[in-house]
Amino acid sequence: MLGEIIATAADIAIVISLEGRILSVLVNQGHRAHGQLDYWEGRDIRDVLTEDSQPKLEARLQLFAEGGENSKSVELNHVDGDSWDFPVRYSFHRMGPDGGVLLMLGRDLRPIAEMQMQLIEAQMALERDYETQREYDTRYRVLAESTRDAFVFVGTNSGRVVDANAVACALLGVPRNELLGSSFAHEFDGRRRAEFMEALNRQALAEDVVPIEVETRRNKTPALLVPKAFRAAGEQLVLCRIDPVETGEQGGDEMSESLQALYHQGVDAIVFTDRDGVILAANEAFLGLADAPHISSVKGKSLGDYLVRGSVDLRVLVENATRTGQMRMFATKLSGEYGAQISAEISATYLADQATPCIVFVIRDASRMEVVRKPGVAVSDDAMRSVMELVGSATLKDIVAETTDVVEKMCIETAVELTRNNRVAASEMLGLSRQSLYVKLRKYGLLSRDGGDG
Repeated sequence: MLGEIIATAADIAIVISLEGRILSVLVNQGHRAHGQLDYWEGRDIRDVLTEDSQPKLEARLQLFAEGGENSKSVELNHVDGDSWDFPVRYSFHRMGPDGGVLLMLGRDLRPIAEMQMQLIEAQMALERDYETQREYDTRYRVLAESTRDAFVFVGTNSGRVVDANAVACALLGVPRNELLGSSFAHEFDGRRRAEFMEALNRQALAEDVVPIEVETRRNKTPALLVPKAFRAAGEQLVLCRIDPVETGEQGGDEMSESLQALYHQGVDAIVFTDRDGVILAANEAFLGLADAPHISSVKGKSLGDYLVRGSVDLRVLVENATRTGQMRMFATKLSGEYGAQISAEISATYLADQATPCIVFVIRDASRMEVVRKPGVAVSDDAMRSVMELVGSATLKDIVAETTDVVEKMCIETAVELTRNNRVAASEMLGLSRQSLYVKLRKYGLLSRDGGDG
């Protein structure tokens, strides 16, 4: 009778000695998940426990062997064979006249473990659904803000704006936070809400949609509404595309698109900088010349970082462009990210009428032209005759010295003119020390020019 009571009170009951020997195993007849465990009798209970559960049992047996008591339950994992294991929560009780026998009353934890596993799987499924929803929401936002079309989502029954992209807000002339939740009909002149939504819904459900002609209330812009009805999460919505009516400005739009295509696909490098020469934007052709992997690697840097003579050339280009509005065909060399140098011709244009003034540099690879050019400096026929007239009247040394002085004077005058008489920059451009430049300026009578060292 006692055995039946014990077997009924617990899912599994095990009687063991203080040494851990199994004396008896009782299984609840109403809980047949364990099957018959009579063959456990006589074995050491440690043989049917997992390795992580054995220390827990040892601690409890040590406590009872020392005469202690502990009513706290212990969770032990049984193992029987290679694939069958199950967790059980046991309470320990002394039995027998001398207390040398322990009764372990166990409650099967598999239903709880299965329920916990189901909860975990459900939580993971929710997390996956949440991440998927976030991904689709991000894609939708990126698409909405990248498209050139203006569109607005309107509730079919309420007639209020549910969502709108930035292009639509700009076309309607209203901030997005003010547009959301407002009446869509209110954004157009002469439109009553009920009649407007009726016409909108009628066209949205028609097989052949006829655009609705409207005029925006704030910007007075004529436009066409192209509606499309759909249902999302049980809510009826209308997607309205707003197309501005084409005007005479269409030609300007086409020119803008053509200029953008030239910027992105042109063979010449185009760079936009501020007045200090800091790069604001650059096309793919410049990235190719500079051996730069991405626009982010050059944006924010000085254009002088990519010129062999660095700030000297940049100062000449910037000062002349800002002074006269443009500078043409400045010959220099470009240095890439990895030190490769190529000859280049640069033209600069200063755009002063913009909201933010900037300088546009057009850079052309001149290395191919150097290959086909003949070596040496071309000499005109007049210059050749002038030199030939000196033959016989002066020695070869004097003739060479005189022509060298002429060329040297021309180079110094050109450098001084390009640098706007900035003698520090001119000396760096010519590869001379500042003192040597002063000597040559005095020699050729060029010190009288107005200007300073900059």
